[in-house]
Amino acid sequence: MIDTDLIVAGAGPAGLATALYAARAGLRTVLLDARPSPIDKACGEGLMPGAVRGLRELGVHPQGQSIRGIRYTDGRRVVDAAFRHGTGLGVRRTSLQAVLLDAARDAGVVVVSSRAQDVRPDAQGVSVDGARARYLAVADGLHSPIRRRLGLARADDPRIAPRWGTRQHFAVAPWTDLVEVHWATKSEAYVTPVGPELVGVAVLSSVQAPFTQQLAAFPALRDRLPDAGVTSVRGAGPLRQRTSARVAGRVLLVGDAAGYVDALTGEGIAVALACARALVDCVAADDPGAYERRWLAASRRYRTITSSLLWARRQPLLAPRIVPLAARMPRVFGAAVQQLAH
Repeated sequence: MIDTDLIVAGAGPAGLATALYAARAGLRTVLLDARPSPIDKACGEGLMPGAVRGLRELGVHPQGQSIRGIRYTDGRRVVDAAFRHGTGLGVRRTSLQAVLLDAARDAGVVVVSSRAQDVRPDAQGVSVDGARARYLAVADGLHSPIRRRLGLARADDPRIAPRWGTRQHFAVAPWTDLVEVHWATKSEAYVTPVGPELVGVAVLSSVQAPFTQQLAAFPALRDRLPDAGVTSVRGAGPLRQRTSARVAGRVLLVGDAAGYVDALTGEGIAVALACARALVDCVAADDPGAYERRWLAASRRYRTITSSLLWARRQPLLAPRIVPLAARMPRVFGAAVQQLAH
């Protein structure tokens, strides 16, 4: 017997957005997650204007700091680019998850504490921990256990060094309304204003090391920060996750569980919202096979731009010239930022 239309496994932003879209499409929706809310994770916490618009369309308005654009710096050169169509938002991951969860509950989504460990798909539906639905949306994160159990995970290319992310917050007034991206030899640091007296610092690197050691690669940034952070260090990685398909019968993958390239461009939430909407459209139309095409289309720009930047980052002669080239060609840099902010 079918209990509901859609079960969503995972109460991060991708899973919550999927549940919200589903409830507003008239689908009976159950959300499963055993983690206590609000759920935190390593995240740059900067929403691009496209993500802010997507949340607004869902009726979700998280509190945060307005972001006017992006700044790249290597400690010597600086280049800024303002967003042309709307502003971004710096918002704590916990705040974003909490406001999405409230909206989902208000929309009628049933929230159940469950780890979604027993997943049994068949031709008519999917059973998850004893509950039965027509479809399952898998949004259980970067290292999705369900993706792995269903055989949808692909091994990464061993020739490409994995990248890792760490993040901590510092009690200091933001010194700019831009997201600052500091470039070093093997890493980048992303500084996002998330409160009147709070900034988040996320480091992406191909080297695993303690956060204080990672920050040492950015002396100009280190000098602006207090000696100690006010939150614990959160980590994630390896970031690159390859997936053979986004659809397995009546099981559909969304968010980081659907595959991930890197956090370099800050587009994760915007892409997750677009893919969540596509997933619900396909479920509502009872056409799950269309979701693979819709996912590829919705994530194509993110995958192309991020993969290109990562390729450049790996080139020993080109990587040190990324910021100088951006400073020398500010119009080109500005156009690239507009693509990310779309």
